[in-house]
Amino acid sequence: MYRLMEELYPICRSITGKGVRDTLRMIGRHVPLEVHEVPTGTTVFDWTVPKEWNITDAYVADSKGSRIIDFRKSNLHVVNYSKPVSTTVSLSELKSHLFTLPEHPVWIPYRTSYYNENWGFCLTHKQFTELKDDTYKVVIDATLEPGHLTYGEYYLPGETSDEVLISCHVCHPSLCNDNLSGIVVATFLAKMLSSSPRRYSYRFLFVPGTIGPITWLAHNADHVSRIKHGLVVTGIGDSGPFTYKKSRQGNAPIDQVMSHILRHSGKPYNIIDFFPYGYDERQYCSPGFDLPVGCLMRTPHGQYPEYHTSADNLDFVQPEYLSESFEQCLTAVRMLENNKTFVSQNPFCEPQLGKRGLYRPIGGDADKAGKEMALLWVLNLSDGRHSLLEIAERSGLNFKMVQAAAELLMQQGLLTEAQSQ
Repeated sequence: MYRLMEELYPICRSITGKGVRDTLRMIGRHVPLEVHEVPTGTTVFDWTVPKEWNITDAYVADSKGSRIIDFRKSNLHVVNYSKPVSTTVSLSELKSHLFTLPEHPVWIPYRTSYYNENWGFCLTHKQFTELKDDTYKVVIDATLEPGHLTYGEYYLPGETSDEVLISCHVCHPSLCNDNLSGIVVATFLAKMLSSSPRRYSYRFLFVPGTIGPITWLAHNADHVSRIKHGLVVTGIGDSGPFTYKKSRQGNAPIDQVMSHILRHSGKPYNIIDFFPYGYDERQYCSPGFDLPVGCLMRTPHGQYPEYHTSADNLDFVQPEYLSESFEQCLTAVRMLENNKTFVSQNPFCEPQLGKRGLYRPIGGDADKAGKEMALLWVLNLSDGRHSLLEIAERSGLNFKMVQAAAELLMQQGLLTEAQSQ
């Protein structure tokens, strides 16, 4: 995952253009993406697909011709979606188009101008304070013209047409946590699931932020009822504790799954209620759709100083953090896959476990006692109405222990899987 992040890091991505296509092409080396191109001007609900933006070069040069701000050194130097420009300006006019972070004088901020045609440059505050009273040549060699919005989709059919949606945004240039971390974790989760047996079908979306999911939803509105669980995966490469933002529904199965995983992880975590700001979960959870889609991240956006700056780099995100995040996502998928409902074949009083070798002959073994409690809870609540997750929640036991108990009881012929309605 980290090696893929290193490959993706230099690309100047935006909500449209070559950077998105190059990114999807690299992801496509790992999973076979279906790439969609939606023309500029297409109406998607209350939005319109914008013009396509592509950039070749950009710089600010002093009167001696020296580049003092150079896109080739960092693509964050240019305000994303800046219109093409070639002009000479005074220092005072130049400053009206410059953006810095005075509180972090050696970091470059990330700024955008998606839906308001303008131009600008970002630079370190240290560079800004060193600007001299001079005339400056400003060049942004870019195009902003009719084209397409591009997004990638990977669909994995399962035993049922019910879907699990995994979505991440692919529009940010050279920002590792936001959101190369989500991209690489989603890619390798898709890669692993492609070779695994699947009860659910899985749909992975690699979309530009906001306009991407809006476009996808507009073109798939008749089919979204198949989505039974969903996660937006973003900002999961830093060292902070995991944060799960619930779906708008608040108690959807995905909310229960993620809450259970984090509570039993043994590590610090945060669970927050849905609010209509943040990442693309707010589109999937808009009232017209109200899909059961939550958001998994580590430190929430805006709550770490590196957010949307050049400090969100390959040093800030490390392989160990990506690995932990991948494991959390994989655990969630496995829980969804195994969260089944059973019916006891011996509902009149509890069956005798001892004669089946399921009960300890001598007391005092705490671990075995916990396993036996799991057996008893599963037997008692397997009435065709309680899922394994519901049993785990009610008993206070870890889902893995409850699942293992169910498998053992199945082997003994004491349970059968309930028929789905």
